Amino acid sequence: MGYGYGYGYYYMDWTYILVLIGAVLCMVASARVNSTYSKYARVRSMSGMTGAEAAQRILNRNGIYDVRVEHVRGNLTDHYDPSRKVLRLSDAVYGSNSVAAIGVAAHECGHAVQHQKGYAPLKIRAALVPAANIGSRLGIPIILLGILLGGAGSFLAQIGIWVFSAAVLFQIVTLPVEFNASNRAMDMLGQYGILGQQEVGHVRKVLSAAALTYVAAAASSVLQLLRLVLLFGGRGGRDRD
Repeated sequence: MGYGYGYGYYYMDWTYILVLIGAVLCMVASARVNSTYSKYARVRSMSGMTGAEAAQRILNRNGIYDVRVEHVRGNLTDHYDPSRKVLRLSDAVYGSNSVAAIGVAAHECGHAVQHQKGYAPLKIRAALVPAANIGSRLGIPIILLGILLGGAGSFLAQIGIWVFSAAVLFQIVTLPVEFNASNRAMDMLGQYGILGQQEVGHVRKVLSAAALTYVAAAASSVLQLLRLVLLFGGRGGRDRD
């Protein structure tokens, strides 16, 4: 799939550069969020509150009493589960009183508030989950199957591209959901007196770095989709040449 024939020798498929760009973006974003989080994970909050305590206060201040705050193992595995109404905080966040931990906890609370208020992009993302799971797991295999089937594969490969597009759409819709949760988090931390103004500034740096990972993931998915379209969107015509 990465090579073609040309005048008796192999030539490298230039579209690999799209995959490379996506990989580099993801690595840079990951390194940025890890370094930024590590920096502010060493800064103790003036309030002394832990991530779990901050999360509980934010939920209560928003009148959310049916969401449980639980501990989950792992590093930065924090997430809000709307189906079970559980806010799970990782090892580095749940019991930590650092500025970074409180920021991450507040971000997840932002998702709980979105759920409570019926935030439209969150609803759209939730509706896309089944299609996105299918797209990420079956999109590429369907395309490969289409290639193996030869002539009939051109139509099948295009189906695979459309299936994969669902996963890409999910990544794109995720962006406003995450940005909005971070904005809510910073507003609530300041308004509820959990962090001081300077500390909220630190949180902004942590959450901005985290946002880059979502941007990089979305960009990588779009680039991969572009590569698939370039290679197989009009495959039938190329195969007959």
